[in-house]
Amino acid sequence: MDHIDHILIVDDDREIRELVSSYLKKNGLRVTVAADGRHMRAFLETNAVDLIVLDVMMPGDDGLVLCRELRAGKHKSTPILMLTARNDETDRIIGLEMGADDYLVKPFAARELLARIKAVLRRTRMLPPNLQVTEVGQLLSFGDWQLDTTGRHLLDREGTAIALSGAEYRLLRVFIDHPQRVLNRDQLLNLTQGRDAELFDRSIDLLVSRLRQRLGDDAREPAYIKTVRSEGYVFAMPVEISELRR
Repeated sequence: MDHIDHILIVDDDREIRELVSSYLKKNGLRVTVAADGRHMRAFLETNAVDLIVLDVMMPGDDGLVLCRELRAGKHKSTPILMLTARNDETDRIIGLEMGADDYLVKPFAARELLARIKAVLRRTRMLPPNLQVTEVGQLLSFGDWQLDTTGRHLLDREGTAIALSGAEYRLLRVFIDHPQRVLNRDQLLNLTQGRDAELFDRSIDLLVSRLRQRLGDDAREPAYIKTVRSEGYVFAMPVEISELRR
């Protein structure tokens, strides 16, 4: 049988849950709904989903807290699309930093939400052919760091794991797989967020800044990710690839 994508809707608004669920089911998706973080956690304890639609403004743990929790646990690789009633760039930046894959502002058309869901699923499963990344199950070593492609986290010299958001991981993977190659912002935007996403100014610059902080890179004289004026960024550190030990 063909795989039917399973979407988890987490929103405290019953009307939105019912309307969105009905529309997505009519368009061939499998849908589960949860009213809050407690119900979300209970369901995810024994179930896997393909994407989570997560409302920001909820009583108790809000969507940003839940997003950060998901990114730190066993569902760290599950795509997250966040909903908010506030058209605030700060919210979108925080959501991106927490690891959200896309953002949609309420009120929204159900048709647009469906398009966003399909776009996020598509770009998380398939990268452009000119920028393929390496296979999973490897340690990618560069400078003082290693990237575990199975656990999707950084390891420092002492072997301590440093968690990465989904967007940070994807950006670092692209850089590591193309060392010494200048990548412009259009390429990086396409890989980290997708052309179908609602992009906002300086989102790539923000991600690069966050990634430099993770790597302990001096923004004024970076050793890992260098800025190429008027062109983009280049990963300047040589990379060694080794297989993960079982």
